[in-house]
Amino acid sequence: MSVFLTSVSSVVVIVLIMALGYLLKKFNWVGDSFGSEISSIITKIALPASIFTAVMKNLTRSSLISLSTELVFPVLGVVIGYLIAWLMVKVFKIKRGRRGIFINAFVNANTIFIGMPLNMALFGDKAMSYFLIYYIVNTVSTWAFGVFLIQNDDPTVDKSAQQQQHKINWQKILPMPLVGFIVAIVWMLLNIPVPNFLGQTLNYVGSLVTPLSLIYIGIVLYNAGLKNFHFERDSVLALIGRFIISPLILIILIKTGASSGFSMPSLMSQTLVVQSATPMLAVLPILANESHGDVKYATDVVVMSTVLFIVVVPILMTILQFI
Repeated sequence: MSVFLTSVSSVVVIVLIMALGYLLKKFNWVGDSFGSEISSIITKIALPASIFTAVMKNLTRSSLISLSTELVFPVLGVVIGYLIAWLMVKVFKIKRGRRGIFINAFVNANTIFIGMPLNMALFGDKAMSYFLIYYIVNTVSTWAFGVFLIQNDDPTVDKSAQQQQHKINWQKILPMPLVGFIVAIVWMLLNIPVPNFLGQTLNYVGSLVTPLSLIYIGIVLYNAGLKNFHFERDSVLALIGRFIISPLILIILIKTGASSGFSMPSLMSQTLVVQSATPMLAVLPILANESHGDVKYATDVVVMSTVLFIVVVPILMTILQFI
């Protein structure tokens, strides 16, 4: 029951903030340009700050070194996930503007807002080091590769003309959230103390990510109309990838490692599997909007995965007892 209540409480918070965005738009308390404006604030300022503070709070040089050998399982899981998601895009002929969204929905998880508090509630502080393993891999996967897939799937860009351009777009190669992560890792490795005023500033700015992202989703839901919110083939495929295939990949990898003599603590295996099945990135609709992708589709899969998460976690925890 505690697992179920933890899942419910996490989702209720998310739904209430999305409802706020819906009502803000419904009563015209925000303008039509508000969505695009906050998307820039989140991707260029708030997300880098959030990632920097998360790394500085949760990682040290010693923990990073000690966790390095255990990164192989989530890394392999992510790589295999990308390959399967890419094959599904080809097999099911997912249209342009949705492909990058679909692959990210399949592979990358909302580890910070949902994954970390849920992990703390389920396993406590003793599992934090195991959570960090997945967090590192998920962060690098999202901002070093996942965001590139969405940007490269921009339906408004002429591919043939794009290939003829030889000018390097560093903003796309190094998105600001990835820059924030790289700066944080270098800062940590050099053991440079973060001044109190700077730490507090980054913490406040970084805390804007989740509420603004969820408010944006609520605005998109209002613009799209709740009557148009429904399960369609591409959405169902993304949900299957996130909640079934993604954790199944990690379970198979862990069982294979165990049969090969690599003994993994049960708490670590449970943490990794649960994190692999957390809902999709809350910023997915914003990333889609930045690259002129299918924002409605991105919003649908984020909302669906968040709501269904209530059911998924208790089932997954039950299954893990037999692994």
